Amino acid sequence: MVLNNIEDLLEKYENGETTLKEEQQLKHYFSQETVAPHLEMYKPMFTYFLGNQQEQFTKDLPLKTKRTFNYKWISVAAVVVLMLGFYLKEPIVTSYEEYAYGTFNKPEKALDEVTKSLAMISSHFNKGTSTVNYLNEVKKGTATLGYLNEIENTTSIIFKN
Repeated sequence: MVLNNIEDLLEKYENGETTLKEEQQLKHYFSQETVAPHLEMYKPMFTYFLGNQQEQFTKDLPLKTKRTFNYKWISVAAVVVLMLGFYLKEPIVTSYEEYAYGTFNKPEKALDEVTKSLAMISSHFNKGTSTVNYLNEVKKGTATLGYLNEIENTTSIIFKN
């Protein structure tokens, strides 16, 4: 009766369905001197578990972590970056006659800049429209489908479906 109970508990143990109390019963059974011969292979495992249950970790763990990076240097670097940003904010202009507050004094130069900008925008628009050329093929395909629908309508009229 006890042997059948132990075998059932072992089967439950292998399936991971035992409770802690049932595992204690298995450990107690396998810690005895007499174990059924066909269950001898489990004895070292359960005696190991029983022995490890007694072990305790005795090494002290440090609770304080070492700071290897000083955060003061981050704030110093941030201040330096901000100062450089404020210093380099204003554009460096050698002659104020050509450039004054974002406008051009000479209309010819302004026209040249506008044509450059519009040419650049035009080239980008042309790139965008070239990638959409496949829509023309889709339009042709839908026209063909419309023609097929007309053929289907006439055949249904002829055959009176």
